[in-house]
Amino acid sequence: MRQNFIGMVVSNAMQKTIKVKVTSQKLHPIVRKTIKSHKNYLAHDENQACQLGDIVRIEACRPLSKNKHFSVAEIIRSTKGLTPTA
Repeated sequence: MRQNFIGMVVSNAMQKTIKVKVTSQKLHPIVRKTIKSHKNYLAHDENQACQLGDIVRIEACRPLSKNKHFSVAEIIRSTKGLTPTA
């Protein structure tokens, strides 16, 4: 089974590439408090369908470039049709 992550698109300025922010929570062993952390992944978006703010599922694939090892499996929630709030 391939590695899967769910995250939010934070950049789509590149051609056929998006940057996805994946957040995770883990419990501190001593303080017993949840700590949020995040990591950004570059993912291949062949049809350039992803927009800023979309929630997507990315899955591991063969290395496509120096830093790009994931591809977009599906768009879970799209921001198309939603108006941005100021």
